[in-house]
Amino acid sequence: MGQSAEFGKFLKAMRSRLSPEDAGAGPVTGSRRVPGLRREEVARLAGVSTDYYVRLEQGRNIHPSRAVLDAVSRALRLNSSEQAHMMDLLENCAGGPRPSGQQAQGVRPALRQLLEAVGDVPALLLGRRSDVLAANRMARLLFTDFAALPAGERNLTRWLILDPAARELFRDWKSVAAEAAGALRVDVGRHPNDPQANQLVGELAVNSEHFRQWWAGHRVASRSAGIVRLHHPAVGDLELNFESLALPDDPDQELRVFSAKPGSPSSDALALLGSLAAGGAAHPAEHSGRLPAEPAPEA
Repeated sequence: MGQSAEFGKFLKAMRSRLSPEDAGAGPVTGSRRVPGLRREEVARLAGVSTDYYVRLEQGRNIHPSRAVLDAVSRALRLNSSEQAHMMDLLENCAGGPRPSGQQAQGVRPALRQLLEAVGDVPALLLGRRSDVLAANRMARLLFTDFAALPAGERNLTRWLILDPAARELFRDWKSVAAEAAGALRVDVGRHPNDPQANQLVGELAVNSEHFRQWWAGHRVASRSAGIVRLHHPAVGDLELNFESLALPDDPDQELRVFSAKPGSPSSDALALLGSLAAGGAAHPAEHSGRLPAEPAPEA
């Protein structure tokens, strides 16, 4: 029942973000009591009856064909990540109980060796819910020493959203944190009934108005590569590429590696960070893991 409700809430959120003009439903006529598209407009664009689409949003009799799902996806202008999330939610509506995900994820010794082998660039091994399972020396210097945090706080999304040092480090903090929240929603869609995930979502919602808004909007994000812009207290500005590589033998783990363009100022800054730390002169910002008072979101 819970996942059926989530499926319907997701469709409703995706419908509310679209204007009739954007969706190709025609010009707006008269007053509108709901934001975005009406249910009948989505139904018309998808080529299904309004009653059928209403049942989808209400989580009743959810057995649509792939053709119907594709049509609804096109009508709602879903991207590939959003469409995959919709399919995860639908599958979990129909499926029986799944493992709760409470079992701890292990790290193979060879993976730890690999992390340390790429010692000149930061690298993280992430698990379910973006739990930080392992990090090499450069990642600890650039971000924080996750292993030194209490076990329940060794989570990249939690650190990004709740630690004030992360807001200082990421020059585009709001977009990075919003994307992390969207990736968490993907994980929750794939692994329902996970108490640890529910606890994390609850903690973030209690302590972050930004997160509450992102979560209420059912934002979905899934990106395996990109660029992050940082301002490190010891070495200044950096622009780093990241690549996230899923492990073939364990799709719930990914290796995330950050690198700089050779010969660039960012490459020099990374090298400086490593050398300063080796000489005991680097003093990265304090990363407390504590719950700060968060600045109010922009209106």
